[in-house]
Amino acid sequence: MGLEEIGRLPCWRGDWRAEPLTGGLSNEIWKVTDAAGAHVVRFGQDYPWHHVSRTREAMAARAAHAAGFAPEVEHTGPGVMVTRFVEARTWGPADVAADPARVGRLLARFHREMPAHVSGPAYLFWAFHVVRDYARTLREAHSPHARDLPRLLALNAALEARQVPLPIIFGHHDLLPANFLDDGERLWLIDYEYAGFSTPLFDLAGAAANAAMPREAAAELLAAYFGARPAPDLLRAFDAMRCAALLREAMWAMVSALYMNAPGVDYEDYARQNLAALEAALASYRSTHDEDLP
Repeated sequence: MGLEEIGRLPCWRGDWRAEPLTGGLSNEIWKVTDAAGAHVVRFGQDYPWHHVSRTREAMAARAAHAAGFAPEVEHTGPGVMVTRFVEARTWGPADVAADPARVGRLLARFHREMPAHVSGPAYLFWAFHVVRDYARTLREAHSPHARDLPRLLALNAALEARQVPLPIIFGHHDLLPANFLDDGERLWLIDYEYAGFSTPLFDLAGAAANAAMPREAAAELLAAYFGARPAPDLLRAFDAMRCAALLREAMWAMVSALYMNAPGVDYEDYARQNLAALEAALASYRSTHDEDLP
C-alpha cells in the first residue's frame, strides 16, 4: 500500500499530503493532512491467524469514540481505516509505569462504559484459548517453535487454573504503551484489533507487563481500578495473568513470523524479548506466591 492507494480514498477535502508513521507491528500507518485537518490512515487486512476482523475492529473503534476514549473514525473500506489525528504524545513503558493510578482509572471507565456502545455479535477474547490456538497454528506450520509447545501449553493451563471469577467486561486487549496517547489533558486509547468481552485482568495485567511495571506500581494500578487493594487470591490471579499476557505476546510474535512482514519489525526478536520478560515474571510469581509453575 502507499500513496496511490491513499489518493484513491474518497474522504479527502482539497489537496492532501501524506507521510508514513512508524511504530506499528502489524499495520501500515500514514498521517495525511488535507483542508479539513490531519488524519491517520491504517492499512491492514483480516488476520485469521490472529483472530483479527477489520469489520469488528471498526465497530469497536467507533464505539470507543462514542464512549469518549478514541479518535473519530472518518472512513472505512476494504483493508483501510481513516481516523482523526490527535495532537498527543505517544506513551512509552516509563510513562505507563509512572502513572498506574491514572491507567487504572481509565481502564475502569473503559470497561464500565464501552458495553453500551458496542454492537453486533459478541466477540470473546480469552487469552488462554488464543495461546492454545496459536500452538495449533505453529504445530501445523512446522514452526521451529513447535518443540517448545508442550512446556508452553502446560504453563498456559497452570496460569488459567489460577484465575478467579470476575464480571465480564469489554476490554481493549492490546495495551502496549504505544496505544496510549496523552494530549496533556486526557488519555486516548487507539488500535482496537483485539477488543472484545473478557475478564478485566487481561487489560490490567497486559498494561503492567508491557510496561515492566514494578510491583508497587502494579498494586497502585489494581487499587485504582478496584477501589481497594486486592485480596490475595485476586493478586495471585493478576500475577498469573501478567505471565499469560507475556506468553500470549511471545506466541503472537511466533505466529506473526510465519505470515507477516511489517517493515522494520523482527518478529523473532520480539518473541525472544517477550519470552525473556516471561521468565522474569515467572520468577517473580514463584517468589511472591511460593508455588511453582511449569
